[in-house]
Amino acid sequence: MSDNLPDDWSPADNPYAIAVSEANWLRATVALAVQRMHGDDSQVGWFSSRQIDARTLVVALRQLLAAVKLEQIALADLSMDPAVGEALAQAQQRFEAALPDIKHVRDGLTHFEDWARGEGKFGPQAAARKAGNAPRDVARDFWSFGYDPAADTVTMGPFTIPVSAALPAASELCAAIYSAARAVDQRSTAEIRSWTVQALTSAAIPCDPPQGPVLVSPGNDTRIWVSFNLSTVPESGRTELAAKVAAAVAGAGLRLTSQSFPEAEDMAERLVVGEALRVERI
Repeated sequence: MSDNLPDDWSPADNPYAIAVSEANWLRATVALAVQRMHGDDSQVGWFSSRQIDARTLVVALRQLLAAVKLEQIALADLSMDPAVGEALAQAQQRFEAALPDIKHVRDGLTHFEDWARGEGKFGPQAAARKAGNAPRDVARDFWSFGYDPAADTVTMGPFTIPVSAALPAASELCAAIYSAARAVDQRSTAEIRSWTVQALTSAAIPCDPPQGPVLVSPGNDTRIWVSFNLSTVPESGRTELAAKVAAAVAGAGLRLTSQSFPEAEDMAERLVVGEALRVERI
């Protein structure tokens, strides 16, 4: 954990952002694996580096769907507009259409203890046994993982992944996860701005740009900033106004933070000297 995180930080506070982080790591893993598979092969002991990277590629591609799952759970918990989740679901469908066998290839690879015996608990092996095939025959029909450089495919038994489709599909899905998370940030930003303006207005502090003495940013950077319009606030009245602003914001369950001086305790003083302060939920 980063030393910059507060002691009470938890990934459970913002799972939608964790999904973005993991998706970006996975997309980078896919890019690296494909680059190495398309490069020169080398031996790692008895093993081909391309075959090793093929295994990494398969797991990374499948884990992207886990990032989608986490993002969808977070969207539901936050009661986001259903259209946001639907757009992400459509991106997932395109990903799965580009790589239709990814689940089976990953399952055969990571559940080899079952697939090697024809005892896969779900999916094609279970269906084959139900149809009357002996486990030994099922194991043979769904075995043999490998990367074919000539065809540029990864296979597990009858299932195939076209390597050329891996990075474009991963990139699009990663971008869709980010877009969903950005929608969360944009809604949060709009809420914080509304609460800030309401708190200042209730305290009789004008904050209508461009003439108001206090400026509240539009939130285009998904952050809300409060600052003084120094051209309209006489120096003699800045200390009193800053104290009123800080009190009004705190009364709304928000806080002002300094990006330039994060250790500063007196936010009113930072306003007086002309710094733009970020507004955050407590």
